[in-house]
Amino acid sequence: MVPDQMFKQALSRLAAGVSIVSTAHNGERRGVTATAVCSVSAAPPTILVCVNTATGTCQMIKEAGHFAVNLLAEHHQPVAEIFAGRGGLQGDERFGHGDWIAGDERGLPILSSALAALECRVDKSVEAGTHIVFFGIIESAYFDENPPLIFHGGKFHVLPVARAA
Repeated sequence: MVPDQMFKQALSRLAAGVSIVSTAHNGERRGVTATAVCSVSAAPPTILVCVNTATGTCQMIKEAGHFAVNLLAEHHQPVAEIFAGRGGLQGDERFGHGDWIAGDERGLPILSSALAALECRVDKSVEAGTHIVFFGIIESAYFDENPPLIFHGGKFHVLPVARAA
């Protein structure tokens, strides 16, 4: 088996879009920065997210049965850093950063200027090591136009094509 550090170094070479997975339950909100987000199916419209079991976000998604995925634009880098745990803010405190609104379908936290935001109902979940993979049926979607935020090599980046546009 590959050691943890070698695994992390190898996967840091995979460029990925940056998202914030958010949820709400009983008047509380939670969210975490994620790159492990993937399209699964168009019929029904389904995505998956991988969330660390040690986070309050994971526990709340299990309780609520719903989550939102907010695809981040380049200007969201400071928000991505806050939701990645940099700066020491926890739980609902993180939502003081960014332009958050309640989604129409479930009232989930939606970043109003996200490239896209998807409100999802958990269809199934699978435990995989330190994470749970949540499969979500998309119940509503929101869109905006901006260059995407990318994560590669342990750093945030903007696509050169996006800068030129």
